[in-house]
Amino acid sequence: IWSALISSLSTSTIITMTSHHWLLAWLGLELNTLSILPITMKLHHPRATEATMKYFLVQALAASLILFAGTLNAWQTGLWTITNPGPTTTAIITMAVLMKLGAAPTHLWYPDVLQGTTLNTALLVSTWQKLAPLALLYMMTNPPTKLLLLTGLLSALLGGWAGLNQTQTRKIMAHSSIAHMGWMLVALTMSPQLTTLTLMTYMIMTAAMFSTLNTSTTKTISDMGTAWSTSPTIMTLTLLTLTSLGGLPPLTGFMPKLLILNELTMKPLLPLATTLALASLPSLFFYIRMAYTTTLTTPPNTTNTEHKWRFKPPLAPTPTPMMTLALLLMPMTPILYTTT
Repeated sequence: IWSALISSLSTSTIITMTSHHWLLAWLGLELNTLSILPITMKLHHPRATEATMKYFLVQALAASLILFAGTLNAWQTGLWTITNPGPTTTAIITMAVLMKLGAAPTHLWYPDVLQGTTLNTALLVSTWQKLAPLALLYMMTNPPTKLLLLTGLLSALLGGWAGLNQTQTRKIMAHSSIAHMGWMLVALTMSPQLTTLTLMTYMIMTAAMFSTLNTSTTKTISDMGTAWSTSPTIMTLTLLTLTSLGGLPPLTGFMPKLLILNELTMKPLLPLATTLALASLPSLFFYIRMAYTTTLTTPPNTTNTEHKWRFKPPLAPTPTPMMTLALLLMPMTPILYTTT
């Protein structure tokens, strides 16, 4: 049954990516949502059920907005084609796609859904589920540039800031995905080829990170410090993957960010390029924090957290009769020494 669900997920994504009709694209998105719901609910745990309900409600709302926008476009223009929608249809569909992608400001459901599922399902939601909504933005000939730039910048900022306070690895990867979606949306306004390059590098790096997390079964940052002694090679690759996700040169993750900043500076968008570059610093901080815990600490000192018991003042010892006698004889010690 799981192979059937995976094949249905792949087929529905391909249907959406190859469609030129709004109803067919909407049908593919609905099949995509219905195919992944049993996978997210596989644990039979209340947290998994809650994550499935959140995912279903958000995806159903976004799909209904897409169906409404397609119907409105057919009513205004008499056409069901995706390539040339009207301005109202474009704005509604863009907001619906942003909701499906988990981009800011419609991102609050995304970390909770990833936290309630398994690591493999979180990998599926973070990578494969991005393809079908992004295909709709690719196929629109006149996307709303200002809206995409604004939401892209907001996603990069919020993805970095909100991830600073997280200790769960799945929530950290969720905020990492939100920040990377911001970079993709900014790239989509300038070059679809650059967006494809950014998407491919993001999917490869995220798949590598989730694979290592699944192999070592690490759910929190403190868990990552205990995996070094069991598999040093995997932890070293995790270090490289984390620094690549942060965009440090000369690793692969630096390439799409450099190209996006180059495109922004070639256009009159230098303030946006500067803000985007600064927005990547909070993300880089929590990547480096995970890398430090993974490879630069030795068990059992997995974190530098201050334990309260280490800083309690020492209790005064209870005096014993021998201690009392020693204290009474201490002033007499020089006198006894001189007399002897």
